[in-house]
Amino acid sequence: MHDADSRLEEARGLTEALGVEIVGAEVAPVAAPKAATLLGAGKVDELSERFKADGVDLVIVDWPLTPIQQRNLEKAWSAKVLDRTGLILEIFGDRAQTREGRIQVDLAHLTYQKSRLVRSWTHLERQRGGTGFMGGPGERQIESDRRQLDERIGALKRQLDKVAKTRDLHRRARKRAPAPVVALIGYTNAGKSTLFNRLTDSEVLAKDMLFATLDPTLRAVKLPSGRGAVFSDTVGFISNLPTQLVAAFRATLEEVVSADLIIHVRDIAREDSEAQRLDVLQVLSDLGLDESALARVVEARNKIDLLPPEERLRALNEADRDPNAVAISAVNGDGCEALLKLIDGRLSAGAVEVTVRLRHESGKALAWLYAHGDVLDRRDGPAGIDIEIRMSKMNYFRFFNVFGDEVNVSVGREAKAAE
Repeated sequence: MHDADSRLEEARGLTEALGVEIVGAEVAPVAAPKAATLLGAGKVDELSERFKADGVDLVIVDWPLTPIQQRNLEKAWSAKVLDRTGLILEIFGDRAQTREGRIQVDLAHLTYQKSRLVRSWTHLERQRGGTGFMGGPGERQIESDRRQLDERIGALKRQLDKVAKTRDLHRRARKRAPAPVVALIGYTNAGKSTLFNRLTDSEVLAKDMLFATLDPTLRAVKLPSGRGAVFSDTVGFISNLPTQLVAAFRATLEEVVSADLIIHVRDIAREDSEAQRLDVLQVLSDLGLDESALARVVEARNKIDLLPPEERLRALNEADRDPNAVAISAVNGDGCEALLKLIDGRLSAGAVEVTVRLRHESGKALAWLYAHGDVLDRRDGPAGIDIEIRMSKMNYFRFFNVFGDEVNVSVGREAKAAE
């Protein structure tokens, strides 16, 4: 769990990411949330006086507000009020650069607006101006607004479906290519883009700012063994990520689920590093990554350069004892070579020998096997082509995932450990 101070720090970071000036921030304990205003009447009045004195015109409440609470607080404070979901949506709207990113953000925005429109207009639905099935002006207005939102949401979903199909085609093409995909994930501002730039010699935007990266970036990397891999930088995760964003960015985030290896970049210099780790794992679970798939996750424990000497030594020792973790500094490069070696080893781990029978016309599958493993024997016969091959377990499963429908018979399909 994130404590109150870390939540306040994160709220400040989100607000700064929006580019507004912060004149004050504090934790307001709420013993019993009020249905009308969330906060108690005394606290609302106290803050109202402070906001008027400081000339505040925007208030961020780091909590999910109901439409009624938001409207009442805006009226009481004479200022625009954004809750946590609204704030994150604003940041995403400001940062999205690609066409896909803008469509995803617009869809999330409209879905959010629709849910608040329906609830915030319920007081007008009771203003019955006619008889029978005819409603008053309030009901007609909400139905009109709802219909317009539905039409725009439908149009955006159709556009996003086309983008998702294109992305899926690209993903399938990459799976057929020799290079495995390595996805970098982590809590926002954990240092993913900085690490991505160092490992791939790129210049992706990397700032000490929440959600500096929204649009995924792919780069080819040569690993220490000489084999190639494709690294993917992704949007950062965050606690209580709005459901609208998870749904809208599902096509992008599925790149993570389908990756051959996942590098979880953690900011271990933060006191709430463990809470952030659990938040990231929860998002992965929401995306459909089950317990068995978590075996594909490797930890890059970042920002050891920010730790005091004693804590840094402890972090290095703990990582040394964990075969799936490396302590690094993406800023100065400490540990990055060890991370690449770990990635290289994981991608080639567990070599197996298997004999596969292909149809004669399965040229792409045959080329894939030659590109991904060591062909030990090949026998061409009237029934098909028998290929005896040694390859990593990861490539073994990738092959049957992509070309399974082209395999007539798999002789010894159960992986046999290579000597």
